[in-house]
Amino acid sequence: MLELPEVIHISRQLGEQVTGKKVIRVLPPTKNHKFCWYNGAPEEYAEMIEGAAIEGAEGFGIYVEIRFSNGCKLCFNDGVNVRLIKTEALPKAYQLAIAFEDGEALVFTVAMYGGIILHRGEYDNEYYQKSREALSPFSGEFRAYYDKGMAQSKQTLSAKAFLATEQRFPGIGNGVLQDILLEAGIHPKRKINTLEDTDREKLFSCTLSVLQEMIDQGGRDTEKDIFGNPGGYKTRLSKNTYKSGCPHCGGEIVKASYLGGSVYFCPKCQPLMII
Repeated sequence: MLELPEVIHISRQLGEQVTGKKVIRVLPPTKNHKFCWYNGAPEEYAEMIEGAAIEGAEGFGIYVEIRFSNGCKLCFNDGVNVRLIKTEALPKAYQLAIAFEDGEALVFTVAMYGGIILHRGEYDNEYYQKSREALSPFSGEFRAYYDKGMAQSKQTLSAKAFLATEQRFPGIGNGVLQDILLEAGIHPKRKINTLEDTDREKLFSCTLSVLQEMIDQGGRDTEKDIFGNPGGYKTRLSKNTYKSGCPHCGGEIVKASYLGGSVYFCPKCQPLMII
């Protein structure tokens, strides 16, 4: 699923690889997906962007957005996979394809769920707006925003709930959360009212350092880029690694269902403190 490291990396790739390309054909879905959302009918997308050129791409929160020369924008999120391939190599099943005059195409497929939204700047979705307006974790204002969120949140929230729910920090989700909490030494179910000042500082600093490491290495190895290659960041706690034991102490990693997704943690390195 797309989270901030992949959003940033994929938007950069798209900016480098497809900026300037002219759209000659937009192909509607060849396979309907129950949990793929569009803005209107995808069959209408052709009329909106055929003949336009791509001006660039940007990433924010949980969205990647492509800009076209006629003012249209195409954003996608969550479980949407985008690949840049030769037009003659189009797969049989996809949820949208955009063919360019140079013989390449962007192909969009959806895994679990996601939106492929073409709009003219008027997209009024709550999640989109929160992502668009969110402060980057690497901005100078983020620390004050983070501290205010910590102070004003219900103090019985867990660390996972604080970081990865209610769109407090769009782009920080259940995926990137695992390594952030491991490096901070904080159990995902630990309540924020049990955090000492040193714990809070560690959580903040690890949020920034782990996200930066993920971005610098092209996203997580559990996700793929526009060429189908996995990210270069080797996840420490994920579905790929948790059976290998804790990377710090070698102890057994626990997998549990919590707040709508799986969490992984080391009971020794991330003790659950209760008051």
